[in-house]
Amino acid sequence: SEDLGRLFTEFEQLDSGTARHFEGTGLGLALTKKIVELQGGHIRVEAEPGKGSLFTATLPSMTELAN
Repeated sequence: SEDLGRLFTEFEQLDSGTARHFEGTGLGLALTKKIVELQGGHIRVEAEPGKGSLFTATLPSMTELAN
């Protein structure tokens, strides 16, 4: 959905309702994305409403970095 693009935005929280189970600042995924990208990798998300989300971070191997 269009909301998935906002997941990696600093201080952004998609679920702002009162029924939310977890508190946070909205920095965790933004920081994770920056760290992964600084190491030459990328992160992606697959989400299914009502079921959950799968986050995948891919980093280059040490041999790729050496070349």
